[in-house]
Amino acid sequence: MTAPALLLVGHGTRDEAGAETFRAFVAQLAAAHPELPVGGGFIELSPPPLADSVAAMAADGVREFAAVPLVLVSAGHAKGDIPAALAREKQRHPGTSFAYGRPLGPHPGLLAVLERRLDEAVAGADRAATTVLLVGRGSTDPDANAEVFKAARLLWEGRGLAGVETAFVSLADPSVPAGLERCRRLGATRVVVLPYFLFPGVLPDRVREQAHGWARDAPGVDVRCADVIGPEPELAALVMERYHETLGGDLRMNCDSCVYRVKLPGFEDRVGAPQQPHHHPDDPGHDHGHGHAHSGHHAHSH
Repeated sequence: MTAPALLLVGHGTRDEAGAETFRAFVAQLAAAHPELPVGGGFIELSPPPLADSVAAMAADGVREFAAVPLVLVSAGHAKGDIPAALAREKQRHPGTSFAYGRPLGPHPGLLAVLERRLDEAVAGADRAATTVLLVGRGSTDPDANAEVFKAARLLWEGRGLAGVETAFVSLADPSVPAGLERCRRLGATRVVVLPYFLFPGVLPDRVREQAHGWARDAPGVDVRCADVIGPEPELAALVMERYHETLGGDLRMNCDSCVYRVKLPGFEDRVGAPQQPHHHPDDPGHDHGHGHAHSGHHAHSH
């Protein structure tokens, strides 16, 4: 009997290096776990489309899928787009079943990689005189933004840093320049800008550009930019952890501050909002306009 497949689901990126890193990571996991069918696809922007990956695995006889979203926080893609895409694949392939795992962060393994990226950027300088600006993607979902702040606090604890502040590169405040200015006003003379992203892409590049742009006008602050998390062993181990907990039904989703279940100020209209699939532009038979992209107006079920 074929073991349930590990299906990695990414959002997609217009950056080819980022898309290739995802594809190589899927191949890396497949090579490390020959006992499992392993595949992966994107919901938009990059090949292969999720639909193609599922079709190929279904053609090989796979009937059970454990889908792990390769995202760090529970924003609109994790809460709405990916579950809806999986529901669509179940309809396309009668007899298949899809269990859906939770996003990856924050997790001690990823915090360990972030610390390693920090050390690479600090390059032997005193941690006690170093402030970190952890930069997340940003979302219109306050719950997702709060998760980035949680990761920042966990990174600060016990690591001997002067402080860890938080910023976002899109859709949420504070921005990267505003975050750096806050660090400066708090007395920072050395700031490591640490992107909270898994792989290279357009947004991590933008983080670096904005940090360098701010630094040109702030000669008294040593601004250093760290690398993204990348396909490290800790990430591979975490994906397998999510896979096994998904099979066991141990999802532990946080619904206490979810805008689709709880009336948060300014987001009352989202409670109970219907799921809307986010069709990949290469998905046969589905035209998808991007007018709602990144709006965060998606529901989710647990």
